[in-house]
Amino acid sequence: MDGGVAELCRAERGHAARYRLPVGQVLLLVSGHVGGRRIVAGGGWAVLPSYSVTVPGSFSGQYGVILFYRGSWCPYCNAQLRAFQRARSTLADAGAGIAALSVDDEETTAALIAKHGLTFPVGFGADARAVADLTGAFVNPDPVYLQSTGFVLDPEGKVMVSVYSSGAIGRLVPDDVAGLVRYARAHAAASA
Repeated sequence: MDGGVAELCRAERGHAARYRLPVGQVLLLVSGHVGGRRIVAGGGWAVLPSYSVTVPGSFSGQYGVILFYRGSWCPYCNAQLRAFQRARSTLADAGAGIAALSVDDEETTAALIAKHGLTFPVGFGADARAVADLTGAFVNPDPVYLQSTGFVLDPEGKVMVSVYSSGAIGRLVPDDVAGLVRYARAHAAASA
């Protein structure tokens, strides 16, 4: 790992609750504001290319789940995205929103959204190396894609939990995220 990635990982392990992940910059890499790329959202069978996601703003004071997935070809990624779609109402009830992104192109992403009926924002065309530089995500060298990476953000956009995978397995699961968010909400209310 280079110095920037190692520094980020040390910061996350030691200060996850206080470390602010520049996810807004990552998502802007694919939102049309930097480099001409966009975030798209699934709406039934349609893809809405004009939709953009910024973090933490797009989560409107909610907890946020950011998923980087390897690509539509990955069966483990497909399973994770389907699981988060099935758990969307549970996560919404707990106060958490979801967004995902990969290096896949727009057409491939649209097909993935349609295939699984994804209704949360799914980004396409991510610059894997730029995202890795900002977040510490692992990158497969050839072909180039992001390895599975997940973040749970508090309502202020601070990283609560991060999960980095260097291969096909090892990723956030919806039940754990919902439990973490419920726990955090209960303890925040108790300390208020």
